[in-house]
This record gives sequence, structure tokens and C-alpha cells, in this order.
Amino acid sequence: MPVDPHRRRASRHAQPTAETAAPTPRKQPITVDRITDAALEVVATEGYDALTIRRVATVLGTGPSSLYAHIVNKNDIDDLLIGRLYAEVVLPEPDPNAWREQLTGVYTQIRDLYLKYPGVSRAALAMVSTNLETLRVGEGILAILFAGGIEPRTAGWARDALSLYVSAYALEQSLVQQRRRSEDQEWVLSQEELLDRFSALPAEKYPQTRQYAAELISGTGSERFEFALGQLMNNLRPASD
Repeated sequence: MPVDPHRRRASRHAQPTAETAAPTPRKQPITVDRITDAALEVVATEGYDALTIRRVATVLGTGPSSLYAHIVNKNDIDDLLIGRLYAEVVLPEPDPNAWREQLTGVYTQIRDLYLKYPGVSRAALAMVSTNLETLRVGEGILAILFAGGIEPRTAGWARDALSLYVSAYALEQSLVQQRRRSEDQEWVLSQEELLDRFSALPAEKYPQTRQYAAELISGTGSERFEFALGQLMNNLRPASD
């Protein structure tokens, strides 16, 4: 009798599994790793919006029913995707004297991984993952916050807020890139075009936007990213303060 995919998923999240070596069959079997590989391929080449169980099955040269022996649903694929990306995140040894810089470094890694796969950060939203790699990174982020003297509840809320911002930032960047590739590009303006439009606004109706147009659009994406993380982290205070 086939194993219930819910039980398969639970066992994946309970402990690492070791695959037993076996003779290579004529047709490569469907596995969780192959499903994850195919899902990443779809996102990398077509974007997250194209990711469906049927599309993944097509990449693997099989039917959707073959995947359901290994996964529960599309949400399960999302969990696998984020877990695979988080497996690449390198966690530092927590340093009480550099915890803010360490947090920025970890979240910059996560941002860059998201940006490699357009829209994939959507898979991390509205989901509490129990994937072991995702939990590993979450544990490492908590350890950095605790090293900075942040009390547990504040650390937990701060981790959620920082993770949400990084996911949203990566999603916005992916949407911008998608719109730039479309035939209708008029909604994606360069800094120069924005400056021209803001500077041409009627001063009596938009005095602040017109006067400070250059300041409002200044900075690179990375500079604004680090600024936002800094604003969130700078308001965190050690419990002893």
C-alpha cells in the first residue's frame, strides 16, 4: 500500500533521511529532490507564477499523479523550495559585538537567493515552515538576536518583521523585472524619468514632492534595503537596557 504523502512530509520534517544506494533504473524515479529541482527550474526560467504541480510534472516527464506519492499539494512544493534555498545560507557564530551586522549579512544572503528565482519569495509568505533547513536558518537568526541581548518575545517578533520585509523587497524587485520585460513598460520609470515627473508637478498642490524630488528617489536598491533593515534593528534594545 502506498505511503500517505502526509506521513512522508512529516517524516521529512522530523529528521534527515539518508537515501539507500540502489542500481540505477532505466527510468529515473521521482523523488522529493527531483521535484524540488524541477520546481526551481520552472521558477528560474518562467517565474513563480508559472509554478504548478502540472508544470513540474511536465518538466519531470510524468503526470501530476506521480508527484502526489511524494508531496501533499502545491504548498508542500513551496516549503521544499524555501528549504532548498535556505540550505545555502551560511550562518555566522553569534557575536554580541556585531549582531546587527551579522543579521544584515544573513538577510542579504536570503535576499540574493530570492532574487535568483523571480517571485519565489511568495512561497515564504503566509507559511510557518517546518522544513529542517528553514528551521536551521530561523534558529541561527534567533541565536544572533539572543547574542545581542534581545529578549525572546522581541526576538521572535523582530525575526518575523525582518523576514517579511526581505520577502516583500525581493518580490517587488521581481515584479519590477517582470514589468520591464513586458511590452507595456510605461509603469517602470528610471530615476531620471521620476525626477523629471516629480519636478514638473504643480508646486501649489505637491510642494514637498516637487521640492525634495531628488532626495525622495535617491539611493540604490541595496542602500535602501540596508537602510530599512537598519531602521528595524536599531530599535531593538538589549533586555538589560
